[in-house]
Amino acid sequence: MTHIRNELRRPKGTARGTAAGRSGPRECFCDPERLDRQKVEHQPTDDELMARGAAGDEGAFRLLVERSQGPVFAFLERMLGSAEEAQDLGQETFLRLVQQAARYRPEGRFQSWLFRIAGNLARSRLRRRKILRWIPFEVASHDQPATAPPPDHALEAEESGRRVRTALEQLPERQREALVLRHYQEMSYREIADAMNTSVPAVEALRHRALTALRQDLPRRTDSA
Repeated sequence: MTHIRNELRRPKGTARGTAAGRSGPRECFCDPERLDRQKVEHQPTDDELMARGAAGDEGAFRLLVERSQGPVFAFLERMLGSAEEAQDLGQETFLRLVQQAARYRPEGRFQSWLFRIAGNLARSRLRRRKILRWIPFEVASHDQPATAPPPDHALEAEESGRRVRTALEQLPERQREALVLRHYQEMSYREIADAMNTSVPAVEALRHRALTALRQDLPRRTDSA
């Protein structure tokens, strides 16, 4: 009972072990940074959103589209060489996401599953067109210099991009797909293997053959320019 009486006699606002009249540090329960961290920590995973979407939560599907549409459209544009076709197949990709949500298995491989859908659609479109085009390997916007390069450098870069595009057009579709998923989407070999429905060694071999072909082809195109 003594410690209870002591607590009752302690001046209001004085913490245990703190002299009267001298308030100790108090924890702030409205720290914005902490609230932001809690908000991030409680973001649902892709698998959780798929489960919610399959149960009828349309908002979960909207959030999945917001998260994934940028990478998916970029991947399709590089596969097809057309922004318009990328938008068309991007919408078809997310339509199939909704249609197949009930059959999705939550194994933490949502990205690979989604890119498998997009890759299958892109390959089907390429086979129908019978025309294989490619987007050249360009420098990311955040790596570009702040000032424009001299005109002669710009022409040289344009010519180099043309040669790379021409060389890439000669690669088989699956070599291209492995290359873009690895170097543009920065996916792991395991994720690429899942997306392409193959094995990790097969993905490594596809990428190796693609790079070998480019290294052999590009110097010849440079010499003949």
